[in-house]
Amino acid sequence: MKKIGLIVKEASENRIKNNLKDAGAFFIVKYSGLSSPDMTVLRQQLKLSGANLFVAKNSVARRALKGSGFEAVVKTIEGPCGLIFVNEEPVAASKALYAFSKDHEQLKLEVGFLENKVLGRQDIETLSKLPSKETLRAQLVMLLNSPISGLAVTLKRVLAKFVYCLDQIRQKKTS
Repeated sequence: MKKIGLIVKEASENRIKNNLKDAGAFFIVKYSGLSSPDMTVLRQQLKLSGANLFVAKNSVARRALKGSGFEAVVKTIEGPCGLIFVNEEPVAASKALYAFSKDHEQLKLEVGFLENKVLGRQDIETLSKLPSKETLRAQLVMLLNSPISGLAVTLKRVLAKFVYCLDQIRQKKTS
């Protein structure tokens, strides 16, 4: 019969591995000094952006990451660390993390992993400053719509000049 502590560690390791499979990106943060209400606020903000925060023992997190091909980030797991798994848009999650870390100095962005690339603190900050997916789509639509709008305006001007020319001819003949 297994001890309860061992069962909890195995369940945590399996949860980390399953979240890694489903997540498009993940971040490791250090939260030493954050109060429980602040952690709750952080979890809520992350949930709104399509991410979730998971806290596990460092040894369990290291073991789960080593077996999953993320050996490059294992060395950053020291002290109170949280794993943030992003299921939706990584930009929204990084924006939420960066904004929260600006208000709460105790939260330190350590490292991230996005599409087989390791992200440092600067990369996470850069990612947080990118426009959202909806904004990029709107900009693309405007960019695609621009030539059509320009053509319509040009044709309208040509037509207006033609009408103005006909009006001038009419005025000369009636005078």
